[in-house]
Amino acid sequence: MAHPLTFAGPHLLSLALSLAAAAGLGVQAFAPLGGGGGAAPHQPAAPQDPAQDAPGPQLPGAREAAEALERAFRDAGVQLDHAAGVAAFRASIAVRDDLLEYLLVNPHGAVHEALFVTQAPAEVLNAALLALGAERGTNVAYVPKDPPPSEAEQRAGVRAFDVVPPQGAGVYLYAAWREDGETYFYRVEDLVRDLERGRTLRRHAWVYLGSRWNTAQRPGAVPQFAATAEGNLVCITFFSQGNTLLTTAVPECVSQTTWLPNGWLLPEAGAEVQLFVARAPLLAPPASLAASVPAVTGAALEPPAGAAEPAGPGR
Repeated sequence: MAHPLTFAGPHLLSLALSLAAAAGLGVQAFAPLGGGGGAAPHQPAAPQDPAQDAPGPQLPGAREAAEALERAFRDAGVQLDHAAGVAAFRASIAVRDDLLEYLLVNPHGAVHEALFVTQAPAEVLNAALLALGAERGTNVAYVPKDPPPSEAEQRAGVRAFDVVPPQGAGVYLYAAWREDGETYFYRVEDLVRDLERGRTLRRHAWVYLGSRWNTAQRPGAVPQFAATAEGNLVCITFFSQGNTLLTTAVPECVSQTTWLPNGWLLPEAGAEVQLFVARAPLLAPPASLAASVPAVTGAALEPPAGAAEPAGPGR
């Protein structure tokens, strides 16, 4: 199996990760997420205050290595607090009133069907996930039913396969912004509407896939990191190719026509937000990263498409 750093991307980040590993702060020392015994993806652990997490014993040079690691990520557009187990980076609202397939993309990705868009490169975000201790899970699987449903059953809507959702220990995703002097801090699931359930997307840990190297190209071509090439970083609906860094893990995400932005909570399209990736549930942004939450204007927004107009006085 390839060493995790082969997926890290830029040389600066690889060097920083290597330096951290040499001082006892390598990928396995960042409170790894895998290894079994954790909660299922749809059963997240209780929220924790990251400020209460005391760092474990450190080898000589560990503090310097941690600082070098955090500087490298900061220079690449990602803030990392390894003691809190949190990474943060800027994004902006892409889609507010249309169907979603992705939570997060780069500007050359599927922006027209994504909630957030970021300039942070896929390789840098992948390195940050590894620095948080992310371990690769398994992607969605479609298992043919045996025996298969009859033609009549299939015409009635019975699927010819069973869906096995992505599995593995995951990370928790949050979005934050400041408005009118107040900080808004949400689980990203609360910002996505589930049209079938009439609620928001169920809260759960998002499974790390780590994308993949795309080698099916013309002879002599350099292999491409799929998330970099396509620009699609985190998916809401399941995709069997496994090209994204993260995926949802609840069974209903097999649907591709169910997900809409929760426009009642979101600021206007184009507004900047701070996204947080955490290895454990959070109650609030870590103190070390709270100052980076951007402010948005309090401009009045149109209600979400299809929403009923609130009744006025006397109605």
